[in-house]
Amino acid sequence: MTQSPVTTISEIGKHDGQSVTLRGWLYNLRESGKLLFPIFRDGSGVIQGVLAKNAVAAEVFDAVKSLTQESSVIVEGKVRADKRAPGGFELDVAAIEIVQRVSESDPYPISPKEHGVEFLMEHRHLWLRSSRQSSILRVRAEIIKAVRDFFDDRGFVLTDSPILTPAACEGTSTLFPVDYFDEQAYLTQSGQLYIEASAMALGKVYSFGPTFRAEKSKTRRHLTEFWMVEPEVAYATLDDIMDLAEGLISSVVKKCLERRRADLDVIGRDVSKLEKIEAPFPRITYDAAVQMLQEGHAQGALESKFEWGGDLGSPDETYLAQKFDRPVMVHRYPAKVKAFYMEPDPKNPAAALCVDVLAPEGYGEIIGGSQRMSSYELLVQRIREHGLPEEAFKWYLDLRKYGSVPHSGFGMGIERAVAWICGLEHVRETIPFPRMLNRLYP
Repeated sequence: MTQSPVTTISEIGKHDGQSVTLRGWLYNLRESGKLLFPIFRDGSGVIQGVLAKNAVAAEVFDAVKSLTQESSVIVEGKVRADKRAPGGFELDVAAIEIVQRVSESDPYPISPKEHGVEFLMEHRHLWLRSSRQSSILRVRAEIIKAVRDFFDDRGFVLTDSPILTPAACEGTSTLFPVDYFDEQAYLTQSGQLYIEASAMALGKVYSFGPTFRAEKSKTRRHLTEFWMVEPEVAYATLDDIMDLAEGLISSVVKKCLERRRADLDVIGRDVSKLEKIEAPFPRITYDAAVQMLQEGHAQGALESKFEWGGDLGSPDETYLAQKFDRPVMVHRYPAKVKAFYMEPDPKNPAAALCVDVLAPEGYGEIIGGSQRMSSYELLVQRIREHGLPEEAFKWYLDLRKYGSVPHSGFGMGIERAVAWICGLEHVRETIPFPRMLNRLYP
């Protein structure tokens, strides 16, 4: 092979009419008479190659014809614009080097035919190579980058929270216990308490990392291991972080539409729904949400009547979200159904200064946040009411003893955001290797 410049499929349009070298894998191969149409992938995209038997050396034609699915190859050819081709370009193949040919006696197990979900999850390490799954992961990466850019550009400082914690953020019943030398520790369910401390030092901070929930849930919205971004802002009120959440979601969706529209098309996402995601978002109180749910029940749209004082379930969230074409913010839930650290509403102490952001199209809560309790005495009282180990929260209480200020923050689950933006039926496709109630392999 000659030494044409190495490029990627995503950058192929910069080399129209030029000879280039691609390094990747055979995705599929079609044959029509004396023409071969190999489709190559390289991680950045896919492109169709074209070989005419009378236009290339016999050994090149035979080598391509002999390729098996997912054989790794280095291909040289001339880039040609073609509006009919995926991505708008094809590659007139001139030479090929086979790095590894997958054996016909042990073929690549995921073929173009239909496979069951269990089979695909068992072969997740290979399923990632499919165009749809690769596109989902590229959108996920774009969402993560957009999140980081949003906070970095606004003066937030990234601070890392520990994964091993001595106590729960919201009770210990849904945590994974870990033996920590002679002590009991837990895998974190949130970095929030720790970034409250860093917010008192740095003003505006955020953490981004894995979190864990040991809930024995089999719903399409739940994973036992997921990633969460959590900003925290000193002197911020509930209204301030509602504005922040609104800005974050709008910015992330916009960046995905700008940079990953082709991937969203591969996934089959109706981007017209995403194009409606602009601030301001509707904001309704919990009381107003209860009224809407009860009216929905009276009209026969909801099977069960929602009673004031309960937390919203998935059917309730879905019903409310369907009323709007963009995320809806439900705020001021009853304090008794929310975490111990949330500031009471001064106008109604039975309500907490908190907010859940519900995504459209039935994707449920993607952001949950609140104004944090700033009173030392009240926080001690709530810790005791919740039966939490007071000694484990001594450091957290210190934040209210030494320069306490109003402060607020929220958490956004990356996987739920990916599911919504990509329009996925199940959250298991939003992360390379999902961990679920009955899934720890591969």
